[in-house]
Amino acid sequence: MTDPLLAVQNLETYYGPIMAIRGVSLTVEPGETVAVLGANGAGKTTLMKSISGALDTRKGKVLLDGNEIQGRDPDWVAALGVAHVPEGREVFPFLSVRENLMLGAYKRRDRSEVARDLDEVYGYFPILKTFESKMAGYLSGGQQQMLAIGRGYMSRPRLMILDEPSLGLSPKLVEEIFAIIRKLNEEEGLTILVVEQNANVALQVSHRAYVMEVGGVVMDGPSKELMESKDIQEFYLGQKEEGARENRRWKKQKTWR
Repeated sequence: MTDPLLAVQNLETYYGPIMAIRGVSLTVEPGETVAVLGANGAGKTTLMKSISGALDTRKGKVLLDGNEIQGRDPDWVAALGVAHVPEGREVFPFLSVRENLMLGAYKRRDRSEVARDLDEVYGYFPILKTFESKMAGYLSGGQQQMLAIGRGYMSRPRLMILDEPSLGLSPKLVEEIFAIIRKLNEEEGLTILVVEQNANVALQVSHRAYVMEVGGVVMDGPSKELMESKDIQEFYLGQKEEGARENRRWKKQKTWR
């Protein structure tokens, strides 16, 4: 039996004395899109930073191809093929679109392959080609998100981590961004771990999903099954009024798994 591409085992991460990640375990197989769902403050971003090396972990393991990578520097993790597209995009505002994209390929040596991948990014995001020479800081939020994803793709990652790609975007742009995420998985075979508050779109493009509450995983399974779950429908797809959602959330939290 082969190892999953990514395995997180009983991970704990702290901010000072506060435990932010509470014994989280998850796996991502090659070629999968896996979603991590949860409300703001559930610990999703902290988990992604713990995986990519941006935060130190205290207990547990993060394994890539069965090899431990927790505690390593982010650049070392990136060199292994993990591209982290952070929440908030974090493009370089005073560099051009093209310069931002080329920074994603800074460790690659085959210039012909880099040029080919740049054309592929422009194929997925034609607006970036239009604004190739424009400073990234002048792009709209949606265009910056496209740029951040494109920059991650330029590293030719084995695993791409997308943290809240729909954040602050209009419904039309969210639909467009997630259509590209689906294409990157289905057409390029890219393995993707996507963090989202928007459960509806995340479940539509992912194969499996994990639901987080208060730093821990409370539910997981195939995305199609989770979409049919009453808990998911009530708490994340907006099919119950807010008051009922909050009242039942705490009653069910310990029984979901």
